[in-house]
Amino acid sequence: MENVIIYSVYEITRQVRQVIETSLQPVFVMGEISGFIRHSSGHIYFNLKDENATLRCTFFKGANASLTFQPADGMQVICFGKLTVYEKGGYYNLNVQKMQEAGMGLLQQKFEQLKKKLEKEGLFAAEHKKPLPKYPDRIGIITSPTGAALQDIINIIKRRYPVELIVYPALVQGSDAPPQIIQGIRYFNKTRDVDFIIITRGGGSQEDLFCFNDEALARAIYASSLPVISAVGHEIDFTLADFVADLRAPTPSAAAELAVPDKKDLLNLLASLKKRLDLSVQNNFTGKRTPLLNLQLELAKYHPERVWRGFQQRFDMAEMALNNALKQLPEKRLQFEMKANNIMQQLNSRIELCLAKSKADCNLTWHQLNEKINNQLQCKTNRLNSLSEILEQLSPRSIQSKGWIMAFKEGKLISSIKQVSEGENLSLDFADGIAETTVNKVEKRE
Repeated sequence: MENVIIYSVYEITRQVRQVIETSLQPVFVMGEISGFIRHSSGHIYFNLKDENATLRCTFFKGANASLTFQPADGMQVICFGKLTVYEKGGYYNLNVQKMQEAGMGLLQQKFEQLKKKLEKEGLFAAEHKKPLPKYPDRIGIITSPTGAALQDIINIIKRRYPVELIVYPALVQGSDAPPQIIQGIRYFNKTRDVDFIIITRGGGSQEDLFCFNDEALARAIYASSLPVISAVGHEIDFTLADFVADLRAPTPSAAAELAVPDKKDLLNLLASLKKRLDLSVQNNFTGKRTPLLNLQLELAKYHPERVWRGFQQRFDMAEMALNNALKQLPEKRLQFEMKANNIMQQLNSRIELCLAKSKADCNLTWHQLNEKINNQLQCKTNRLNSLSEILEQLSPRSIQSKGWIMAFKEGKLISSIKQVSEGENLSLDFADGIAETTVNKVEKRE
C-alpha cells in the first residue's frame, strides 16, 4: 500500500471534472425532457433521457431568455451546451446554452399511439363502465404497502365509513410493476372477497407513472368483472389505467372519498328519516282517529227512527208537489200548444223566405254563367277562324297559286342550286299539275 496513490472524494471528483471539461467541447444532445422545473429565480432544471440513460441539465436564466417555445415533460428537444461536473453532488451535468424542439418524446409517442389503439377498440367506452356499490362491505387495494398513498386511503376510509380493507402488495413503479398489479386484479376477481378494487400510488414524474400505461395492465382492468377505481399520481396526471378504469380519482385521497360515503352524512340521514317516520306515525294516528269520529256521526244519521221520519217527510212533500202539478196541468198544456203553434208559424215563414231567396240566387247565377259561356265560345270561334285564314295563306298550295314552283329530284325537295347538276331530270310541281324537265345549265349566284 506504500506506493498506492489514495485520493480523497473531492480530489478524484475534481480530476474527473477537469478531464470532462477540458477534453469535451460543447456538444449537441437530443433526448426527452422529464422532471421539468422552472425555478422562481428564472433558472430551468430538467433531465434529458432516452431508453438507456438520463442526463441532468441546467438552463440558466440568461441563456433561456431566447427560448421561442415552452418546454415541458415528454417533449423531444436538442440541447447545445457544455458538460460539467457538480463536485458536491458527485454527478455530471449539461449546462444548456441553446434548446430547440425535436418532436414529441418517445414515451409520449408510445402513450398517444396506445391510447388511440385502445380507444378505437372501445376500452374507454362509457357504456362499459361498471357502477360502484353505494355501501361496500370490503374493498381491495392494489398498491405499495409502504407508500404514503395507502396510508392516506386507510386513514380517510376509517374516518368516513366502517369497511374492511384488503391490501394486495405490488410494485407501482418500473417494468416489474404491471405484472404484479395484473396479478392483484386477477386475485380479487378469483376470490370475489371484495366489492371493488382501488389501484393507487402517489405522485411522480412521467417515467415514474409510465408503468400504468402498460397495454396488458389496461386490458386486465377492462376485463375485470369487479369495478376498478384508478387513483394514480396527482390531478394533472393521466394514464391509460385512468381511461380504462370504471372511475378515475385525481388523487389517492379523492379515491377514498369516492369509494365510501361519510358516516356523518349517513347519521344525519338516519336522524332525518327517523324524524319523518315519527311524524308520519303521528299523522297516521290522527288521520285514523278523525275518520272514526266522522263514522260515528254518519251512523247517527242512519238511526232507524231518524231515517223513517225523513222518508215520511219526503213522502208528504212529494204528494203535495204532485197535487199541485195535476192542478196546473190543463193550463200548462194550453200554454205549450200556443207556443208550439207560434214556433211553427215562424218556422214556415222563414223557410218560404229562404226558398224564395235561394231560387232568385240560382236564376241569377244561371243567367250569369250562360252569358259567360256564350262570350267565351264566341271568342274561341273568332280566334279559330282567324288562325284558319292565316294557316291557309301559309300553305304550300296557296303559295303555288301565286306562281311559285317546287322542284323535286328523285322524290326529294330541292332547296339549293348545289343539289342540281347539268343533265339531271327534275320534277316541277305547279299549283295545278306536275311537269318533267331536264337541266341544261346550272348557274350559281354570287
